[in-house]
Amino acid sequence: MGGPQLLAATLGRNSWPQLLAATLGRVHLLAQTYLPDCMPKNAASATITAASASKTKKKSADTPAIVYNAAGLDANTLRRLHRNLVLPRMIEEKMLILLRQGRVSKWFSGIGQEAISVGTVCALDKESLLFPLHRNLGLFTGRGMDLARLFAQLQGKKSGFSKGRERSFHFGALEYGIVGMISHLGPQLALACGAALASVLDGKIEPAVAFTGDGGTSEGDFHEALNVASVWQLPVIFIIENNGYGLSTPTTEQYRCATLADKAIGYGMEAEIIDGNNILDVYNRVKHWNQEMRRTPRPVLLEMRTFRMRGHEEASGVKYVPQELFNTWAKKDPVTNFEKYLLLEGIITPADCEALRAECKAGIESAISIAFPEAEPVFNLAEELADLYAPMPASVTEGVPPAATTQTQELRLVDAVRQGLQEAMRRHPGLVLMGQDIGGEYGGVFKVTEGFVAEFGAARVRNTPLCESAIVGTALGLSIKGRKAMMEMQFADFVTVGFNQIINNLAKLHWRWGAKADVVIRMPTGAGVGAGPFHSQSNEAWFFHTPGLKVVYPSNPADAKGLLLAAFDDPNPVIFFEHKALYRSISGPVPEGYFTVPFGKAATARKGADAVVVTYGAAVHWALEAAEKLSQERVGEVEVLDLRTLLPWDKEAVQEAVLRCNKVLVLHEDSLTGGIGGEIAAWISEHCFTSLDAPVLREAAPDTPIPFAPSLEKGFLSKDRVEGRLRELLGW
Repeated sequence: MGGPQLLAATLGRNSWPQLLAATLGRVHLLAQTYLPDCMPKNAASATITAASASKTKKKSADTPAIVYNAAGLDANTLRRLHRNLVLPRMIEEKMLILLRQGRVSKWFSGIGQEAISVGTVCALDKESLLFPLHRNLGLFTGRGMDLARLFAQLQGKKSGFSKGRERSFHFGALEYGIVGMISHLGPQLALACGAALASVLDGKIEPAVAFTGDGGTSEGDFHEALNVASVWQLPVIFIIENNGYGLSTPTTEQYRCATLADKAIGYGMEAEIIDGNNILDVYNRVKHWNQEMRRTPRPVLLEMRTFRMRGHEEASGVKYVPQELFNTWAKKDPVTNFEKYLLLEGIITPADCEALRAECKAGIESAISIAFPEAEPVFNLAEELADLYAPMPASVTEGVPPAATTQTQELRLVDAVRQGLQEAMRRHPGLVLMGQDIGGEYGGVFKVTEGFVAEFGAARVRNTPLCESAIVGTALGLSIKGRKAMMEMQFADFVTVGFNQIINNLAKLHWRWGAKADVVIRMPTGAGVGAGPFHSQSNEAWFFHTPGLKVVYPSNPADAKGLLLAAFDDPNPVIFFEHKALYRSISGPVPEGYFTVPFGKAATARKGADAVVVTYGAAVHWALEAAEKLSQERVGEVEVLDLRTLLPWDKEAVQEAVLRCNKVLVLHEDSLTGGIGGEIAAWISEHCFTSLDAPVLREAAPDTPIPFAPSLEKGFLSKDRVEGRLRELLGW
């Protein structure tokens, strides 16, 4: 009977904490890897856990309830594991005291689960990146993190890792190889895929280790990350800390399969079930996979079974957990059992235990005495804004003009984007392009990357599975490891599937704890091609409202190339919109070679003195057409200001245009309500009121989805209404 069958027969569909508690004496026998039928049979040769080598002892109160296998481990390693177990437990106990005293606001306790974090971190090389959750204190202490700074972080103090901006363990510290989580639980898994991919591309395999809970395995991000890791054979150790409850919801209401390890079968991935309270099982199996992945890169899923001895967080309580479970699992405590084992084996003495605890206590108290008296951080708007983005080179802020001898080519917008991508790939050897159908012979649905694999190789131009969230996360993981990454959303509409990664990971990362999100997301956007409501949306306003992003929207080929090259020079996340209807309908002169168009600098597409249209994207062409007609009819001379970038947008240029023209129409393709035009119009009214000779007008699409039929789509778009609105404006 194989691993899954054995577990299914043993556990059935009952609540596994009860059943596992009833079989504690033999649970270590379940720590075996099983392979799905689709895996090569020879891959199983190194996957069986060694049988217990522990000596048989007479049962007594001092005998551990856990069976340990220390074969091949020296005394120093065992002492190191013990030390790393005791420190986080003592911190936990101290934090609970401080919580009761009102000196700590909130605490997510990991008491009873320490063996998973400690066994894992001690089994890894320091180069491996860790992607923890909020019960993995042992990872932070195991990497030697300064306790005073850690406690300052937990208290929201300025000297912490996030300057008081993040709570508890939602922070990262790359100097310790730790990448911070966000509250959504699943997204960090895909970041581990990106870190692992970077190590593969760099030719130095460093397995990444990502943690999730039993509840988190129901997230779509869990599926997407495991699928990507398996398809690309990335060295990621996925660890499920199965503690029996997702807050108060038992595992019986979280999943239907007999074990969470069963989920690996669908990805063709190896998996193990490990006693998460047995630190030696955890250490040995993680060490095995750390070494194995360096020889043969591939992912593995480790379900580590444990029990949460306290509430999800202290305020939530534990009334939903039967008391007998606490009684049973208390006997399986990972700290006391391992200490009993070491004492029984003569590895440590009672005096060693006392000395270790005294040392840990002194270190904890010293750190508290430094961190807790620190004053509360003072809000500084200039600093908050300065930390929103990583420092930018002059090529982004000022622009790099074409060389004096540069020739120009007449290019369509799609060709200019293609040329910009090629130039960026040559300038940035670490840049990786990812997207659905962009590789191979196909070259993307708009053929932007056709032929790229031949020049740059399949490793850097990667077809992806249909999993937008995971690929955005993978791009961020590549960035964290020092590479640049681009993801092509096949259509801008599909970005909703990756929205969380963009809004909560990419946009906030640098502000949170200083890491770069060096990612460009290309967004083929817009209507006018008869593609209907799910392939035609103009959704730039969704991102315009998100601090930490850059939003770019060129209207012509030269700007498309120059802005795209600036986007790749920028170490910050850039959402780059490309209007599908303009891809092959417009052309213009484009300088050859490298040049950049600066972010935050608008361009005057047409001079005028009687009114100004502030706009961007395809609407620039609508405005130009209407302005020319009004000029020919001698109705008025209308200026057209092309914003080019929306975050940041050029307030100075808008103000100057208003001062000259005194009448303003703000125009965009998107629906009117909540559109970018509302913000621009409000800013003009606030800052340029005395220069206005008429109300600020807006023109945009109606507040409906985009229809498919050409006649309906034509009525939806405001192109044919621009002229009328300008006549109305000029009539004031």
